[in-house]
Amino acid sequence: MYVTSPFLLALLVLLLLPPSTQPRKASQGEDLIIDRRHHRQNRVGGDGSHKVLECSEYSNTGSLFMDCQGRNLSSIPTALSLSQVPDHLLLARNRIRVLRNRAFANYEGLRSLDLQQNWISVLEDEAFVGLTRLTSLLLQHNRLSTLSEESLIPMPSLRYLRLHGNPWSCRCTLDSLVRTLQVPSNRNLGNHARCEEPLRLKGRKLKKVDPEQLCLEPQEDNWGNDTVPLQPSAIRSKPDATTICHTYLFPTPQLDCRGRGLTEVPSDIQGEIVQMDLSQNSLRRLKARDFVGASSLRSLNLSHNNLEDMDTASLSGLLHLRELDLSHNNLRFFHYGVLEDLYFLSVLNLEGNPWICDYSIHYLVYWLRLHPGVTHSGLLCHSPDELKGNSVEDYVHSYNRDCSQTEQTDPELWNTAMELQGWLEEQEMEPANLRGPQKYRVTRLN
Repeated sequence: MYVTSPFLLALLVLLLLPPSTQPRKASQGEDLIIDRRHHRQNRVGGDGSHKVLECSEYSNTGSLFMDCQGRNLSSIPTALSLSQVPDHLLLARNRIRVLRNRAFANYEGLRSLDLQQNWISVLEDEAFVGLTRLTSLLLQHNRLSTLSEESLIPMPSLRYLRLHGNPWSCRCTLDSLVRTLQVPSNRNLGNHARCEEPLRLKGRKLKKVDPEQLCLEPQEDNWGNDTVPLQPSAIRSKPDATTICHTYLFPTPQLDCRGRGLTEVPSDIQGEIVQMDLSQNSLRRLKARDFVGASSLRSLNLSHNNLEDMDTASLSGLLHLRELDLSHNNLRFFHYGVLEDLYFLSVLNLEGNPWICDYSIHYLVYWLRLHPGVTHSGLLCHSPDELKGNSVEDYVHSYNRDCSQTEQTDPELWNTAMELQGWLEEQEMEPANLRGPQKYRVTRLN
């Protein structure tokens, strides 16, 4: 009895003890996952207290992209914490304010760097040291007012530099940069950057401003000086696409003009742009040659505007366009020929427009019949009331079925010359392979 009592007591104590709170030891594979997550959070957040979304890594055409756009970053991710150094680093739409010396250490293989739409106001002279292979640098839409030529020297391969959208102070400190941009071989460096101050130079392009005017004495830098005549800025009839919209070059060149309050298509659309978004603006009419020069365009979004009319040549030159979004506008019909250049179109969005089911809509239906590979949607009658909600294609089919060839060609059945003329125009407009069989009289000539 006395021998077994301590044993029973010890067993009872063990049963009453709570389970161990010590964490289970992770396996080797779990250690790797936790370690990768830890490094990823450290490199994008700085410290563990600042929680942000992870960056995305992906490959495209054999190049590695590190996409850290819109992650609320305040500093540059360290290259040592990455699984491998990317070819392209996307840091747009963050909160980076300062680029310190050697900010991109260990990024030696970087070929493009996108820093647009940050808060950068300070850029030290050795910030880009080591980026000897960099060919594209995007610094537009930041808060830079000055920049030295020395900042560009570490990038001998640089061929493409965007600086517009910054409040450049065109004074003596900008002299070396202006002279560098104006070298003829640097034709793609800083093309659209403009002076913000002083007032006498405001609006001048850095490419065009006279470097001798940058280092004037303070007393000479005023409106009343006779030696420096005020030259008004050139009047521009259309907004400039590069300065008013956001340009993204990687992974696909695209122009983002959403919600800019535009009343017309901006000018100077770059030829390399593949995607263009003009949605949520106030466009009412597309004019002839609005997209001239945009020969590489594959996708065009014009939805949610006030479009009422499209000139016959408004889409001229868009030979490679594959996707066209015209939804949620005020379009009622298409002019004859407006779609003729769209040889490779595959997607056409037409919903949300007040299409009129009368003679003016026939061209669109005929064009769609000739291009069966085009997937379209939203082509419904809005008026007249008796056809509202019906398919436009069904309307055109019933129109052609009800108006037989005999009834249309018998002169006694025409009420006016206008009706006859309308029928003749329709016969000419309708593609030959869609017309009904024709009767011909053969006359033998001896």
